[in-house]
Amino acid sequence: MAIENEKYEMLMMETMERTDKTVSVLNQEYVTIRAGRANPHILDKVRVDYYGTPSPINQVGNISVSEGRCLVIAPWDISMLKVIEKQLLAENLGITPTNDGKVIRLVFPVLTEERRKELTKEVKKMGEDAKVAVRNIRRDAMDTLKKMKNDKELSEDEHAICEQEIEKVITDAVAKIDKLEQEKEKDIMSV
Repeated sequence: MAIENEKYEMLMMETMERTDKTVSVLNQEYVTIRAGRANPHILDKVRVDYYGTPSPINQVGNISVSEGRCLVIAPWDISMLKVIEKQLLAENLGITPTNDGKVIRLVFPVLTEERRKELTKEVKKMGEDAKVAVRNIRRDAMDTLKKMKNDKELSEDEHAICEQEIEKVITDAVAKIDKLEQEKEKDIMSV
């Protein structure tokens, strides 16, 4: 049964957008965690000073994966080599860049079992933080529904239906978070 209520429809849209954004942010955070293989996304947050403008590394040069565990950064302007190298060291990525005068190489070390377990704990914590955010979204939505019911904008039956629909959106978001978490843990633990 669809409920014809503009306020409710706006609430559902907002709830879905907020949960989708939470899942998307978690996914982006997971992409930046390195799992022993070269991943260009680890450089997504790194900005270098390109003629006075902070620019992402992928906009000042070409980034490629070599031999599975090595990132190669080839700047379009050779004079940027030192700037990129200095910024990579400042970012403290846990990988020391090597500069051969033409390109910068980032060799990803093989992760130890202990480090894999630490990363797995970090992944679980990020997943739990995302679930807390989703639960907060549910609380906000339920408070709004209760206010709509108290203001007689929704009947008892409509209120119950709305609660079920919001609960379904939240359950779907939590399932997506669990799936992302499991995939990342599997990725980290695979040697």
